[in-house]
Amino acid sequence: MRNFFSYERRIVGTALLAVVPLAAAAILLVAAGDYPDVVTWTVALLVGATLGIATIALREVVVYPLRTLANVISAIREEDYTIRAREATDPNVFGEIMLELNDLSATMRARHLAALEAAALVRAVIAEVDAAIFAFDSSSRVELVNRAGERMLGIAGEELIGKTAAEIGLADVLESGDPSTSLGMTRVSVRVSTFRREGNAHRLLVIADISRALRQEEIRAWQRVVRVLGHELNNSLAPIKSIAGSLEEALAMEKTHTPLHANLTRGLEGISRRADALARFLSGYSELARLPEPKLRAVELEPVVRRAVALDRRIDVRVEGGPSVRLEADQDQLEQVIINLLKNAIDASLETGGSVVVRWKPNGEYADIVIADEGPGLASTANLFTPFFTTKPGGSGIGLVLSRQIAEAHGGALNLRNRDDRTGCEAVLRIPLSRE
Repeated sequence: MRNFFSYERRIVGTALLAVVPLAAAAILLVAAGDYPDVVTWTVALLVGATLGIATIALREVVVYPLRTLANVISAIREEDYTIRAREATDPNVFGEIMLELNDLSATMRARHLAALEAAALVRAVIAEVDAAIFAFDSSSRVELVNRAGERMLGIAGEELIGKTAAEIGLADVLESGDPSTSLGMTRVSVRVSTFRREGNAHRLLVIADISRALRQEEIRAWQRVVRVLGHELNNSLAPIKSIAGSLEEALAMEKTHTPLHANLTRGLEGISRRADALARFLSGYSELARLPEPKLRAVELEPVVRRAVALDRRIDVRVEGGPSVRLEADQDQLEQVIINLLKNAIDASLETGGSVVVRWKPNGEYADIVIADEGPGLASTANLFTPFFTTKPGGSGIGLVLSRQIAEAHGGALNLRNRDDRTGCEAVLRIPLSRE
């Protein structure tokens, strides 16, 4: 019944109600007069044709423009801004309505494009931010994650979307709101904020690795100390060595060979040797202050590992290997890190008569290179990466610091941990995979 009295039919019905009485009156007047039947029927036909034409014209003038208006509004609602009303140029009220509607569509299209561009910019910025960013819906399921978040968890973004905070191990961090906490061996800063989307509460979790920033600041502080001490000590060592050398030459010219002469000669030789040793000592530390930026390129991992293993033959290092991988790395610096870690592992295993194994595997956008020994293990990890700290006789305390500095300059990481399966230690070097 509702469709029967539709808007179009009501318009036609109203028009007919207005015209039919006039048409009926004309027909009755003609019929009442003394006119031939032909005239009467002609008038009747003309009246009927007029009503039909009026009805069609009324639909064309009123209904079709309204239908066009409805189509344009529907397209705007569906965010399709390509449809335009053709009657926008007509100098009448419908033309003005259509013109305004086209202008509205153009304005909304511009705003829609601006919103898309702004959203793309925000996504690009979020993707490049070093801090891990996670957006959770009202059910604590991941809606958005950036590349830093993928790297932190070692899981691809498409696998994270839809998982709950509990499933990815972030439920405690999300709920606690503790601004400073630890994830594994990493000290992080945590920020949780709330935002609304489509009327529902969502949460944004930002996790920043502050341990790396603290380490970098610590390294910069040590570099400043090394530069100052190196400059001052070198200024003192040079004249000490020069004076000792001059005195040795003067004593050598003496022809007497008294006990005092011999003691003085030995003492001056000792001073010269210790000055040379201290100069070499400072030279090793100065490496912390002048480590160059890595020159990154695609590097095959296996040949680098095998070259490093071949350099130290004190024990037979077993290369278990892994799948073929290409790293984004500075080959010389990468090889130096592996040499340092192998030397530490071999030193540890020689104490117990154990072995050393090297293996690697892809881990998301990275490769994890594991060097495992069967030494006594780590008694404490507190000072492992403290510059100048060492437990080895004659050690400099800069090998691990330099190694981690190189790893982090590559965008990777270096961690040491005691083995779970047996006595010993594992060094895990994480380096980004090549994108080529």
